[in-house]
Amino acid sequence: MSSWTHLRHTEAAAAEIRRMAGAVRGLDPAMPVPSCPEWDLAGLVAHTGAVHRWAAAMVRDAAPKRYDRDAMDHGFPRDPAGWPGWLEEGAALLTDALTSRDPGTEMWGWAGDRHARFWSRRQLHETVVHRADVDLAAGRAPDVDEDVAADGVEEFLDVLPYARWRPLLAELRGDGRTLSWQAGTGAGWLVTLTPDGYTWERSGAAGDVTVRAETAAELLLIAWRRRQPAAVEGDETLLRWWAERAMI
Repeated sequence: MSSWTHLRHTEAAAAEIRRMAGAVRGLDPAMPVPSCPEWDLAGLVAHTGAVHRWAAAMVRDAAPKRYDRDAMDHGFPRDPAGWPGWLEEGAALLTDALTSRDPGTEMWGWAGDRHARFWSRRQLHETVVHRADVDLAAGRAPDVDEDVAADGVEEFLDVLPYARWRPLLAELRGDGRTLSWQAGTGAGWLVTLTPDGYTWERSGAAGDVTVRAETAAELLLIAWRRRQPAAVEGDETLLRWWAERAMI
């Protein structure tokens, strides 16, 4: 796995937004999105593009507090023909904001890293997952770069404990039991439950339960509950217990 920087996350986020713009082109706005059942395609696109603009505004201002996203006018076009351009405009706004800030600029963020660099990484993986939602809804297989996917798995594990709007997260703790996620491409992670929560490390070791997949991209979709694991070894009850609580 290669190293990541604020600039690389920013550039990858912009590329993913452009890919999402292409992915939604010509699709039915009323198309259901099974992986996000609360939305149809129009709702998913509106949410994703609004998040890009919301994040861009906060980074631009180095906001010390959260902006009210629902109170902002994001200019979502009702005509689906305008969606690709609107998403691409959001990519430009986000890129301009992120590249204008030192990655160490202090600002509000909902997870532990309260700096501008949090938002370049978060917006990359926000977009990757929602582009996958579009592809899955359209009956296409999501295509995620392996380096991006591996960083996405680690970002999920990094930010998960801070999703305090999910009350069951408080139960993600234990006495040393382990969960392992292993990709055939060589990437692997081991989570250890502790009395205070959990720790994670890059590791090829098996756990009390081990999920195996061909790629890190598949593991990313499993982590975000977009796919069900096809190959599980060990304590499947432990895996179900984790999946019921590990949600953002």
